[in-house]
Amino acid sequence: MIKYLMAIDAGTGSVRAILFNTSGSEIASSSSEWTHKEDSRYPGAMDFDIDINLEIIINLIKKTIIKSKVDSKDILAISTTSMREAIVLYDKNGKEVWACSNVDSRSDDEVSNLYQTQPNLENEIYQVSGQTFSLGAIPRILWVKNNMPETYDRVEYVSMLNDWITYKLSNIISVEPSNGCTTGLFNLKNREWDLESARKSGLRQDIYPATYESGTIIGDVTEDIAKKTGLSTDTLVVAGGGDAQLGCIGMGIVNDGDAAVLGGSFWQYEYTTNEIKMDEGARVRVNCHAVPQTWQYEAIAFYPGLVMRWFRDSFCELEKHLEKSTGKSVYEQMEARALLVPPGSNGLIGTFSDQMNYINWKHAAPSFIDFKIDSEQFNKVTFYRSIMENAAYTTRGNIELVNEITNTSPTSIVFGGGASKSDLWCQIVSDVLNKPVKVPVVKESTALGAAICAGIGAKVYKDFNDAISKVVRFEKDFKPIEENRSDYDKYYNKWKNIYQEQLSISDNGLTEHMWIAPGL
Repeated sequence: MIKYLMAIDAGTGSVRAILFNTSGSEIASSSSEWTHKEDSRYPGAMDFDIDINLEIIINLIKKTIIKSKVDSKDILAISTTSMREAIVLYDKNGKEVWACSNVDSRSDDEVSNLYQTQPNLENEIYQVSGQTFSLGAIPRILWVKNNMPETYDRVEYVSMLNDWITYKLSNIISVEPSNGCTTGLFNLKNREWDLESARKSGLRQDIYPATYESGTIIGDVTEDIAKKTGLSTDTLVVAGGGDAQLGCIGMGIVNDGDAAVLGGSFWQYEYTTNEIKMDEGARVRVNCHAVPQTWQYEAIAFYPGLVMRWFRDSFCELEKHLEKSTGKSVYEQMEARALLVPPGSNGLIGTFSDQMNYINWKHAAPSFIDFKIDSEQFNKVTFYRSIMENAAYTTRGNIELVNEITNTSPTSIVFGGGASKSDLWCQIVSDVLNKPVKVPVVKESTALGAAICAGIGAKVYKDFNDAISKVVRFEKDFKPIEENRSDYDKYYNKWKNIYQEQLSISDNGLTEHMWIAPGL
């Protein structure tokens, strides 16, 4: 009898319910875009709408089961993954009293105040948690304390978004380490809440629920959810994890020295380790992996996927028109032409994301620089290729930074996410990094990672390595091309130097930073 595993994947802009069989093949899925509500009273506020978004998730589960035509009693377990940093606050009755998405940035004043009153606190917290104030929950919860004191006083628990979905399925509030650690309120080594960091930050120390490792059974689907979705009350609800960590599991990145690049709207470089060594300069993020007693160094590149989408929508009207008649996507058309542009894009440099500097995180104004008024060498396709190369340069900088901290370097890279669908981008990454690159069959690996967690909870798989041996497969390999590699060494060094000049211009107020962390 064939059995199934379900994953709920809640991203920044959309959410999906996906059903897999136990061999890792997708059987059916449903998805929906969702938006987060701006609050005009508070600049940067981006609320997460609990009621509307729960209804979306319930409907997607129901649709996926109907599409699949499977008996819901054959769905052994369900697990969840989500955008990280999105947090939910609850009262003593389990009622949600406040929630924000990961892109919420209302807490500038709280960060500035922490810098002024406790200038060493951020680094102290980083050395315990691997997090800074840039993305963590500390400033956001302080914002609730300062601006909504009555709500703050009612708070009984805090959880992350994937834990909230788990709660709605099982009626049990909990947190798992891979996303919970991104609050900045976790002790990385212990993989548990760090109440001392909460105390130092001026936060309550009694609002932190039980911690369950990813792949651990939380409970069963409740009768209420079963009636609304078509799930069975016999289906297990299993702890999932943060999207990047579960994406790594879905690509087989679970053992010491394994490394991956997840190429989406943001690009994340993930390096897996069995030992924690904090960076004295607090330049990179350190997270709990979703695999017990395993951690990851993470370095993030801002917006490579979004920059490519912007370029497509702003400059590729002709290709959009041709897409309708030829069936070839804009990206396919542009890539075929970009193959003819030499490595280094004739010297054209794009400056978008910089190498990560977590404790002083900012990016120069986006720009293209050092091109000539020559339409043969510098045209739309040249700019297109330079966007690809900028993402690879940033990734190389991030890998070199992690190598410096760990005194190790990965022998190869697994490349997943939407960008890995492009053979040219894969080859550019291999050439710039001077490393072999492997591409998994399942490009959107995050949901597969959640399904693996569900399967471990249901004892379909003995452990993560057993699951990976059964469900993760690779379809393409790319090796560095020697003549390209030497060209890219030269252009990478040029990019680094130009970027620092561009960043100085933004720091001096002549241009606007593409992104700058709260409080800087």
